Amino acid sequence: MTVSRRTALHLITAAASISFAPLSRADDSDSARSATTHSADALPMVTVNKDPTCSCCTGWADHLRAEGFPVTEVATSDLKAVKTRLGVPTELAGCHTAEVGGYVIEGHVPAVAIKRLLAERPAATGLAVPGMPAGSPGMGGEPEIYEVTLFHPGGRTSFGRYQGANQLP
Repeated sequence: MTVSRRTALHLITAAASISFAPLSRADDSDSARSATTHSADALPMVTVNKDPTCSCCTGWADHLRAEGFPVTEVATSDLKAVKTRLGVPTELAGCHTAEVGGYVIEGHVPAVAIKRLLAERPAATGLAVPGMPAGSPGMGGEPEIYEVTLFHPGGRTSFGRYQGANQLP
């Protein structure tokens, strides 16, 4: 189909005269705020390697979900191989091993500590809570005080003391 120059100009002029109702300022700011909130608050996927029969590992994964992390649970009968592959020292071993944002998370580490780790991005392998402290995220019982350890191939340091899911001063 061939369109004459005159017809084309007429169509362009008609299209230019169409007006759209502008968005209100509230609509603009709500849209911008919503987009910013979603991108700023997006947390990375946590992959939890766990024994298929362990309920406290599932409880810890549920704690992370409640704190906004997307979580994938991977059942494995050879957690020792996972810990070895990821560089978890034997003395820091917990009952599950997770990976998030390039870090290893060993045991019942509170979500708030993981968020801090991801915000600060220290040169480290990851965080660990050895054993299974009572009342730590995913564990039942009266919350006891426990240490979260930052570890790397050259050593380790305290990343904070916690009771339940709360950091102590």
